[in-house]
Amino acid sequence: MRNFLITITYDGSCFHGWQIQKNALTVQEVFQDALFKVISERPDIKACSRTDSGVHANMFCLSMKTEHKIPPERLKGALNRFLPQSVAVLDCKEVPLDFHARYDCKGKRYVYKIWNNPVRNPFLRDYALHYRWKIDEELLNKSAQDFVGKHDFTSFCTDDGREMDNMERTITHFSVKRDGDMVMMTVEADGFLYNMVRIMVGTLLKIQQGKIPADGIPDLFAQKSRNHKGITAPPQGLYLQQVNY
Repeated sequence: MRNFLITITYDGSCFHGWQIQKNALTVQEVFQDALFKVISERPDIKACSRTDSGVHANMFCLSMKTEHKIPPERLKGALNRFLPQSVAVLDCKEVPLDFHARYDCKGKRYVYKIWNNPVRNPFLRDYALHYRWKIDEELLNKSAQDFVGKHDFTSFCTDDGREMDNMERTITHFSVKRDGDMVMMTVEADGFLYNMVRIMVGTLLKIQQGKIPADGIPDLFAQKSRNHKGITAPPQGLYLQQVNY
């Protein structure tokens, strides 16, 4: 038995997220189809996380076990031959049998992109949120520092019906920077809850609008309620940027 760690990248606008669904095309589905064409197997795949419909990944990791003897570099090349243009394998290597792409992950980095111009950019329709009103990136960067540290993020995740578990996460970095008309919010943590990044982005946009005080994030933490009024930012601006092991 061998264990492979495979790193891929994908354009999420083509898919309804990573995980297999009955009536929608997902990244996992096209990956497993390509894999079957190469090794004639459908091994159990362990993914580093789940991404929602429309979310992109510059780096997404998965592990899988197989008895097939194909060399890693040949597997990489063969998968890229059969995958659609919206998905590519960046790296493939053997790892110890006990390696797990999700449970061995030490942290992840996400980037959220906002096209901040009164006029929309048609070429960024599926790749950045269009926000036409002026963003004060310095104000939001200062407010974002209240997210940094270990907190209970109950107020910053979507209630999807799952049983409440440990809601504490540790954010090690959160920055809001501008490059021309593109505002980028970068957040790194030891883990993320469902829709956590998109809700944090939506909260910062409400701060920009004056609907939440600039120093209001600690109060939202204290509420420990999923019903606070912070919006969930749309998925197209979100990118899984880096996975750390």
